[in-house]
Amino acid sequence: MSRNGIGIRTAQLRQERGVGQIHVYDGAGKGKSQAALGVVLRSIGLGIHSRSATRVLLLQFLKGSDRAYDEDGAIQALQQGFPHLIDQVRTGRSEFFGKDEITRFDRQEASRGWDVAKGAIASGLYSVVVLDELNPMLDLGLLAVDEVVKVLKSKPEDLEIIATGRGAPPQLLDIADLHSEMKPHYHPTAAAQGISGIEIYTGAGKGKSTSALGKALQAIGRGISQDKSHRVLIMQWLKGGSGYTEDAAIAALRQSYPDLVDHQRCGRDAIVWRGQQQELDYVEAERGWEIARAAIASGLYKTIILDELNPTVDLELLDQNPIVQALLRKPRDTEVLITGRCHNPPAYFDLAGVHSEVFCHKHYANSGAELKRGVDF
Repeated sequence: MSRNGIGIRTAQLRQERGVGQIHVYDGAGKGKSQAALGVVLRSIGLGIHSRSATRVLLLQFLKGSDRAYDEDGAIQALQQGFPHLIDQVRTGRSEFFGKDEITRFDRQEASRGWDVAKGAIASGLYSVVVLDELNPMLDLGLLAVDEVVKVLKSKPEDLEIIATGRGAPPQLLDIADLHSEMKPHYHPTAAAQGISGIEIYTGAGKGKSTSALGKALQAIGRGISQDKSHRVLIMQWLKGGSGYTEDAAIAALRQSYPDLVDHQRCGRDAIVWRGQQQELDYVEAERGWEIARAAIASGLYKTIILDELNPTVDLELLDQNPIVQALLRKPRDTEVLITGRCHNPPAYFDLAGVHSEVFCHKHYANSGAELKRGVDF
């Protein structure tokens, strides 16, 4: 960001690159596994668009099969929507444990999972390998950091690897091409008033919109498992053009679940800078809010993603007061996710039960790497 403004950069066409990157999502905030699933969805969408095979391995450490997890619905939606493209392996036991509680079973499961990971990385069969909760495995000492780093450094050039979880060691961060940390914020107002179902992802790091897309997958999968309709609205501000990061992912979602996913955009095909707002920016922002307000009030959608609403409010293209009132009156079973960076936190942040601020510690774009369509932009 420059010029002290909030803006969404219009995606530019770039030559495809064949180099896969190592992503690390860590921190105590929510959104790490969701971000990984969002990147998976983007990659699949890219494969569909380019008519090239995109096969994904979701390898989950520390997540035994006898317990349900937040991302289960998302994985189910991926597997049902894209059969034969998603392989899933779970390892470990389901309950939390510390270093002084490690058992022989834990070490056996760690070894089994790492054997699967090494085989998948060496095979050349996958375009994306997600190592979910790899970071705490390393922190617990269940896997040798030096060996993991060596294997990841020798991965096939075009393979994308995503590692998630708290406690990523410095050696892993050193070889990462991207490192986003999710930091939690707590809002007593939301808890005191019993407000639920509002999540906010902000900050300058990569992972905000991808977390929201992972949440959309989770919502669809939850509806499938309950044999109920679970419709999703993705409303995007400041994105009136084409070629944005989420395009391939949203297209893939709508192709597999055309009756469950609605997508709306508003804004100009240009960056909106503070002090240079045009009349059309206000008109488009208000048009988007009218769609979103009606969707929130209707109860027709179980999940509503308000992508880049935060910078829209920060640019004063929308008044935050009607947003606060709409969120206070939303149906209890409607989840609302709000994304985007901002300088001045609006009042509706106090209503969030989940608020993760994404910090960018490292991004491969800053080291001159070509960006990969469908994964990066």
